[in-house]
Amino acid sequence: MPTRLAAALFGAAMAGLGILFAAGPEWRTPIRLAAGACAVLALTWGVRRHRPAHRAPWQLLGVAVSLSAIGSAARGTELLDWLPAVGTALLLTFYPVLALALFLFIRHRTGGRRDRGDLLDALTVTCGVGLLAWTFVIGPQIRDTALSASDRWIAVAFPVGGLLCLGLLSRLLTASGRRLTAAGALAAGVLAMLLADVVTNLAARHDDLSNVAVFGRIPLYAGVGLAALLPSMAELTRTASKPSADLGRIRLALLAVASMVAPAVLVFQVGVDGRVPDIELIAALSACTFLLVLARMAGIMASHRLAIARERGLREASAALVSAADADEVADAVRKAVAQLLPSDVPHRVVLAMAFTEPEQPISPESAAQSAQDRAAGTSARLVATRDVDWAVAVRLTQFNMVLRCPLVLADRPNGDPLVGVLHVGGPTWALSGLQRALEVLATQVALALERIALSGEVIRRNSETYFRTLVLNTSDVILIVDDEDRVRYSSPSAVHVLGGDPVGATLPDIIHPGDRQRLAEVLTAVRTGHATQEGIDFRAVGRRRTEVMLEMHCRDLRADQTVAGLVVTLRDVTERRQLERELTHQAFHDALTGLANRVLFADRLQHALARAARDGSVVGVLFIDLDDFKIVNDTLGHAVGDQLLVQVAARIAGALRSDDTAARLGGDEFAALVENVQDPGAVEETANRILAALAQPIIVDGEALQAVASIGITTTPEADNADELLRQADLALYVAKGAGKNQWRRYQSHLHGAMVERLELRSALDHAVNEGHFLLQYQPIVNLATDEAVGFEALVRWYHPTRGLIAPDEFIEVAEESGLIVPMGRWVLDQALHTVAQWRRILPRTRQPYVSVNVSVRQFREAGFVDQVRASLDFAGLPPQALMLEITETLLISDDEQIWSDLETLRELGVRIAIDDFGTGYSSLGYLRQRPIDVLKIDKMFIDDMVGNDQQFALVRGIVSLAQTLNLTVVAEGIEDATHRQILAQLGCPLGQGYYYSSPLDATEALTWLRATQPIAA
Repeated sequence: MPTRLAAALFGAAMAGLGILFAAGPEWRTPIRLAAGACAVLALTWGVRRHRPAHRAPWQLLGVAVSLSAIGSAARGTELLDWLPAVGTALLLTFYPVLALALFLFIRHRTGGRRDRGDLLDALTVTCGVGLLAWTFVIGPQIRDTALSASDRWIAVAFPVGGLLCLGLLSRLLTASGRRLTAAGALAAGVLAMLLADVVTNLAARHDDLSNVAVFGRIPLYAGVGLAALLPSMAELTRTASKPSADLGRIRLALLAVASMVAPAVLVFQVGVDGRVPDIELIAALSACTFLLVLARMAGIMASHRLAIARERGLREASAALVSAADADEVADAVRKAVAQLLPSDVPHRVVLAMAFTEPEQPISPESAAQSAQDRAAGTSARLVATRDVDWAVAVRLTQFNMVLRCPLVLADRPNGDPLVGVLHVGGPTWALSGLQRALEVLATQVALALERIALSGEVIRRNSETYFRTLVLNTSDVILIVDDEDRVRYSSPSAVHVLGGDPVGATLPDIIHPGDRQRLAEVLTAVRTGHATQEGIDFRAVGRRRTEVMLEMHCRDLRADQTVAGLVVTLRDVTERRQLERELTHQAFHDALTGLANRVLFADRLQHALARAARDGSVVGVLFIDLDDFKIVNDTLGHAVGDQLLVQVAARIAGALRSDDTAARLGGDEFAALVENVQDPGAVEETANRILAALAQPIIVDGEALQAVASIGITTTPEADNADELLRQADLALYVAKGAGKNQWRRYQSHLHGAMVERLELRSALDHAVNEGHFLLQYQPIVNLATDEAVGFEALVRWYHPTRGLIAPDEFIEVAEESGLIVPMGRWVLDQALHTVAQWRRILPRTRQPYVSVNVSVRQFREAGFVDQVRASLDFAGLPPQALMLEITETLLISDDEQIWSDLETLRELGVRIAIDDFGTGYSSLGYLRQRPIDVLKIDKMFIDDMVGNDQQFALVRGIVSLAQTLNLTVVAEGIEDATHRQILAQLGCPLGQGYYYSSPLDATEALTWLRATQPIAA
């Protein structure tokens, strides 16, 4: 359905509902619900149709509309006594939800940019409206003794919420840049809602206004729905260009009206009531408004002074550029001008890069794309990351993260290429943002100066007839003059080298390949008749070695020029260039390492396969293939070996497919396969089995046998009929295959989406839990096996979920690692554990002073300042470093991150002990124990469970204990469940242990009681 038609239908529907609402009071409750439902449906349709970059603000608008509609309906019904109270609560909740939606619009629209002027304008308008609201709405409600205290505060909460939304709306409108119809519709709806709230509030105290707000909140729903249906709704979540610092007429008028509110209120109250009941508040808001306007004027004056200074700098730069004789003098003038345009204490650097129209070597695709963007942008300056500019420029600006890039473009440049060069200025981002407009003016002057210098040189060169003759005789291009019969009257000497002979006397079609002669005739006819033709047309010809060459032709009609009197045809041998272009095209659509199709080509072929399947009814299958544990290969054997492994894996995947199928590498160790032209989804599953079978055989890399184990996610067109949905389903199936184990495939099923949603909900709940502190610690004792006395405790985190109760770490630690929430969670665990142990040590005698062991994630170590955080936590708790032991995972042993090991060494020198948790379950080599700063080994529970009756497992535990004693490391056995475990470990010389045989994890109070008990620990 067209967007305009949808908007018209929606507007007509909302208008009809509004008329019914005003005409029939007895039907207002269902009409409210119907209007809210229509607005939510319009929001949903608009988001799916226009696909905004960020959907969260629109989704929050849908929630706000739902709260408003349901709350208004509940508040207006008398079916149940408690429904009005629920409706009031929902309506009160509506305001913060709407405010949050507006805030997100502001954040996305400004791109996080702080604009002091817009903020001051919004605050000024809000202060003025706030004073009116206090005078006519809030103040009378507070002073109304006929209302109960709760009714007064509820009546006050509505206008306060409206003021909050009005302030955010003002900020959004000032940040919107160019006018957006979607923003206007949204603003109209919100303003209509605020006006209706005010009139409703006044109507409660004035009977003559009882019929004014006849449409309720239906205008709000209409405005929100129309905003979502309009195509410009997608712009509301995109970053807008920075608006001008000048005050427009409308904004200036609003500021003036806001400034006059306080005097007007004073005059009104004195004239009507003869007194001013809220003189203190009016005075405070008047002062606030005055200060805001004063601050705004100060900002404008500062901008004006800066503009004057920059104008003076540009005038001086213009004078210097006019007198510049070469490019070096131009560059010096530019550097001086930029130094004057920026504050004196701002570090910066200027690089003027010149453009080369015919480079000796082919430029990279990235540089070509960047040059094309520069030509299209004109002299518009833009902020780019330093790493994204040309390498030769980036190495001179490495000390800055961002660069202001301004192309030097002349649209009417005689040589045809408008790009003269590019001016780069590196510096702090805030300084570059303010320099943008001035730099564009400077760039125009620089481009003109460089062009003037170039044209002066060109005039000098063209004045030399000898130079011109030498240029023609030695140019590599073939220059031909062709008469009206297409016969060549003149050819430059280079024709012999390119064409294999002198073409003078021959016709031009005789030189060209027979297959291109018809096209040549059309081009020559178009040139002679004055019609515009495409420049740089390619034609095939036979070269001097009887090989086919590709010639790029340019043709000009100079028959009116008496010195030429014919068509001037320029032929350039572009055989190697076209070959390079074909190679670059291949690289653009194929993976450089494996030669397989890349993500772009895979998506294109998927689209074509779906189109064919829709015509002939065949089945299309998509397979996502991900190597398991590939990171271990890179970390242990190096990236070179990993690349060779990927190449051979790609060859095996491609070999397992049919000729009609497509294999692609999406990035890293992720591959994909497209299966088409099959009639049964089972054929796609057979393809997955062939791929797994192909990868089952070991892969030999540098003489070492490696196993490439992969997980595969499958989906087919019976499950979906569009590319995006198929890719999403295959990704979900791969996720399930990964969770089910290694070396297997899973086909997409509809319930997989629910599992992913459940995981996202768990992540959201975990984020809330981290912010609200919904965690608790339990402590399991670490016991001396010789004396059965506790020497320390391991702190174990638990999550207290409001609905699911106590959740063990196995269910949420992985999610915390993925989302990064493990860092604040780990910081809380460390502080809480140290605080608890410090309390114990103050109560217990000096002979029984336990330490605490805390698990630390690798992600925590990679956070800057982790060592300082541990030291600060110990100092705050008042504990010596020896009272803390940090547990790390075994896989960290093989890490090459020297910063982590340097931090561990620093902590160890401080006195903190370092332990390897679950030792024996990872991939580490025992040789790493000698190289790393480790104090304690914790044997995994799996080995302790299988130790009894298993000689091999018993020997392994004994070997670990013996190795630890040799390396002077302490051993802690985890998972001691019975007296037999304890006895065997004590005989082996294992000094410490923990497990349910001694105690299950306890809370802090239970652990202290357990410590102070006089009976033996192990019964």
